[in-house]
Amino acid sequence: MSILSPSTFKDPAPLVPRRVLFGNPERFSPRVSPDGTQLGWIAPDEGILNVFVAPLDDLKSAAPVTKDRERGIRAFFWAHDNRHLLYVQDKGGDENWRVYAVDLIDGGVRDLTPFEGVQAQVIEVSKHFPERILVGLNKDDPQLHDVYSLDLASGELTKEADNPGFVGWVVDAEMRVRGAIAPTPEGGSTIVVRQSVTEPWQALIDVPPDDALTTAPVAFSANGRFLLTQCSVDVDAGRLMWVDTDSGDYEVVAEDPQYDVTGVRLHPDTRIVQLVSIQRERMDMVVLDPTIAEDIGALTAYHKGDLSVLNRDDADNIWLVSYTEDDGPVHYVAWDRSKQEATPLFAHQPALLDYHLAPMEPFACATRDGLVIYGYITFPPDEERLDLPTVLNVHGGPWARDVWGYNPEAQWLANRGYLCIQVNYRGSTGYGKDFTNAGNKEWGAKMHDDLLDAVQWAIDRRYADPSRVAIYGGSYGGYAALVGATFTPDVFACAVDIVGPSNLKTLIESVPPYWAPLIAQFHTRVGNPETEADFLWERSPLSKVDQITIPLLIAQGANDPRVKQAESEQIVAALEERGIDYQYMLFPDEGHGFAQPENRIKFYAAAEAFLAKHLGGRAEPPEQSPPEG
Repeated sequence: MSILSPSTFKDPAPLVPRRVLFGNPERFSPRVSPDGTQLGWIAPDEGILNVFVAPLDDLKSAAPVTKDRERGIRAFFWAHDNRHLLYVQDKGGDENWRVYAVDLIDGGVRDLTPFEGVQAQVIEVSKHFPERILVGLNKDDPQLHDVYSLDLASGELTKEADNPGFVGWVVDAEMRVRGAIAPTPEGGSTIVVRQSVTEPWQALIDVPPDDALTTAPVAFSANGRFLLTQCSVDVDAGRLMWVDTDSGDYEVVAEDPQYDVTGVRLHPDTRIVQLVSIQRERMDMVVLDPTIAEDIGALTAYHKGDLSVLNRDDADNIWLVSYTEDDGPVHYVAWDRSKQEATPLFAHQPALLDYHLAPMEPFACATRDGLVIYGYITFPPDEERLDLPTVLNVHGGPWARDVWGYNPEAQWLANRGYLCIQVNYRGSTGYGKDFTNAGNKEWGAKMHDDLLDAVQWAIDRRYADPSRVAIYGGSYGGYAALVGATFTPDVFACAVDIVGPSNLKTLIESVPPYWAPLIAQFHTRVGNPETEADFLWERSPLSKVDQITIPLLIAQGANDPRVKQAESEQIVAALEERGIDYQYMLFPDEGHGFAQPENRIKFYAAAEAFLAKHLGGRAEPPEQSPPEG
């Protein structure tokens, strides 16, 4: 036995306030105007996120150009007429998005898609057609989005393409709808093209069900003959290739044996592929166009974070880029290509620079059946990595993945004294189709085993205290939390479920109407309520609610169109009937997740107190997180 003096122990890092982690960022999502003279970004105005605009060389003169006073604006873009800003907004989280236009000359704001119960999708914006954009609207059939040309000056909508059953569109360089994705009854799809808008659709690529999540069209070439496609047919990982729409021959542009191509950036005029990104442990960028190699080299050397090219002006001279770090805010920079000069703009949340954040460390481990899974682990800073209270933070989707970078939940948990484990379990995307397809019909089974095996990996290394492990997540992660509480309550001390489904049968039967064309994919990957009702019930947390022995925190948005309120209500009723300890938070003005900062802070305050009670971590007093505004 050794006796350590008090000086051996470091004081824990100061608490990072919830308002810094989960309140509104100070500024984010910058976009340069098409003429390269102005900058727009999103920032709080009277506590609500709105769009601000300023000359690129005088950001201090910025003023808000929108006046949203409800949910806040989270995405916008410039029209190429240099007069209009466009943004999308829904009501209370219902995801029935509308497109709004702000006239920067007279200040007027117009709702360009004023249809109740209709979802608008922005399909194409082109510098070569500055007076209009293409939008998808499901106003004729709730399941299908037809394509309309939207005149920005008059607001007139002209139908460009009726939808015979497609779930995605591709537009050529002349703003003509010439490609689409047609789902098949087996859960696959067919990529179809047509040589002109008056000719019939023809099959180009048959996509089997196993390739449906790793194959999709991207863009047409400048001459319209070739279709750039991410495709995993005949290989494991989704690669990028040009496909000849006449012959079906293809040329591979970029590929990796394990990882899917994540993103691609084309030249706005020639449409040649300039950059390809691949998300490995961190984001890797591959330069394919030598004319930008010097720019990317200089930008990569400028900052240690992972580089992303966000947008650029119509002259392709001013680029906006971001740098993502794991232990600090996102930094935004303007790059002048003619001068080879970088100008720092701002950080998304500079208050984070005042605190000691934790690095996010990649890890890999083998599962009980020999599959290798990957993820990230974040330790409390300056604490011994021994027998820590632990939170298994499960990502949603499930057809998504956790990535390296600034993650407010990981930093929140580490700062409060928890080991945060994030696992890309089988079924996650990005690691090739075999890894994704290994999750087919494994909800609540091998997908859950992967989570348990990652926890055991941390326990075996003495990182995690086996008696103080929580399972936490949203959407599919919320389902996983409910599975942890019902299927394996002996592993976890408590569970936090955010908008998670409790009954897989009712989940699939109540998907939004515009997901109905994709229902065969749910049947393939989760189960079919008509033919596999018993199977889905066995994989549903609601079926094993009597096995719960641990406390639960459940949070739900009342307007969630994906995971309906009933998914939470039915398990809450079962918990109430059985006298099981739970806490239920229903947010009447939210949907699939919490957009409003006051709601986010209210939830995280409750979750923090819940975890502190059951795991013993630190908690910030509620009064230290005042409402914003």
